[in-house]
Amino acid sequence: MEIKVIVGDIAHIEADAIVVNLFEGVPQPGGATAAVDKALDGAISSLISRGEIKGKFGEVNIVHTFGKPLQVGAGIVAIAGLGKSQDFNTDKIRGVAGEFCRALRKLNCHKIATILHGAGIGGIEPEVSAQAIAEGALLGLYSFNKYKKPEYEDVEEMLIVVREAGKIPILEPAIRKGSVAAEATNLARDMINEPANYMTPSQMAKAAEEIANKYKLEFQVFDSEDMEAMGMGALLGVAKGSSQPPKLITLSYKGDERSEKALGFLGKGITFDSGGISIKPSEGMAEMKDDMAGAAAVMTALVAIARLKPQINATAIIPATENLPSGTALKPGDILKAMNGKTIEVINTDAEGRLILADALSYAQRLGLSPLIDLATLTGACCVALGTLYGGLFSNDQDLVDKVLKAAERTGERMWQMPMPEEYKQQLKSEIADVKNIGDKYGGAITAALFLAEFVDNTPWVHIDIAGPANSNKESGYILKGATGIGVRTLIELASSEAKNQEAT
Repeated sequence: MEIKVIVGDIAHIEADAIVVNLFEGVPQPGGATAAVDKALDGAISSLISRGEIKGKFGEVNIVHTFGKPLQVGAGIVAIAGLGKSQDFNTDKIRGVAGEFCRALRKLNCHKIATILHGAGIGGIEPEVSAQAIAEGALLGLYSFNKYKKPEYEDVEEMLIVVREAGKIPILEPAIRKGSVAAEATNLARDMINEPANYMTPSQMAKAAEEIANKYKLEFQVFDSEDMEAMGMGALLGVAKGSSQPPKLITLSYKGDERSEKALGFLGKGITFDSGGISIKPSEGMAEMKDDMAGAAAVMTALVAIARLKPQINATAIIPATENLPSGTALKPGDILKAMNGKTIEVINTDAEGRLILADALSYAQRLGLSPLIDLATLTGACCVALGTLYGGLFSNDQDLVDKVLKAAERTGERMWQMPMPEEYKQQLKSEIADVKNIGDKYGGAITAALFLAEFVDNTPWVHIDIAGPANSNKESGYILKGATGIGVRTLIELASSEAKNQEAT
């Protein structure tokens, strides 16, 4: 969908549908909504007084003009509910845009025109609103139709209508940034939604190579022989049970030629997780194709960063393999040796993500990347602790935590800092190795993070456990059923803000 900003009066714009808004509890429309109401001979006011339009968040009311000789240029007028004014924020704009775009797509609207939501009495800056509308619209219209016929035709164009031409130079870059971030997130969703027989480690490496060629990124892929030479026994141990060869993939963006420093983004790339010998229950196992959501996020974040061109360097590292049971598979009780020399006693083969990340983190340190941010659908325990809306954030550096949380807040991606008490490290002590790969029954997300910390030394590092929010079982706002692409926009925002900080110093 193409998104443009134009100057005009929303009531007179020629489109299949125009969109205005209303806060909950407002008895009379104001601003652009009032102007459209007047052109409709008070139809909106009448529906408000009748209680048919309430302005509740997520509500989209439709008024058909039926070609009557009214001063409206569209056949459909949509009134988007903004919810309560005191609860309104930028992320609500994303949600509103996603809701009205889907509602109008169902009505075969190919061209939509909308006002800037929240830029009036909502108190949101116009450029912030424009970026949020672009993000919400593109994210909300996402669908994965590779293996079936689409249910609806695409919305082809959305016009953001303003009254002042002077705003266009401010709004156009914001729309582009929002569009780029949303398109990268949707690319991650595509990768995660792919069935595991199509998204194998080799296919993931091929996708990364295509991304590198298209966006002029540096690309490198290591095979089993390379990993053996580098001492990546943990990654190779997980890969033993599958006939699909493992891959270690790197993508690098060089935006600051003056510096050798680079951010490190690491993503867990288990393209299918059966649990291995410690096999999972069959119920829900089909969803384990999404165990590479972290890998997809870091890869596609690099796509957006390459398009936006911040003055910063960043490298994504993706350890990719399947975790399957077979006669050659890793067994409970086995000992693995990671790249940094530490030995690991494997208590549970379903705690495999931390094993492949152990070698990836060790490799990131060899490359000198700092700070490090890893994303992983790592533990069910994090879902128990935080539910399905929040990613759990663990770190050895509070300054980095604050930066990541601020980036996440700006993008609407929910994350919550979790503790890493030293006392819990006792659970990882092994009688025969340096560390065990799993702790006791309680605090599993914490002990998983403490395990990863064994492989970062003193490098500033944040681990984000996205097991809960990586997949959604319902549709709401700009979130659809299936892969959410969480983490992509946070990494983009972090890279952009870090680039600005470097320019300032």
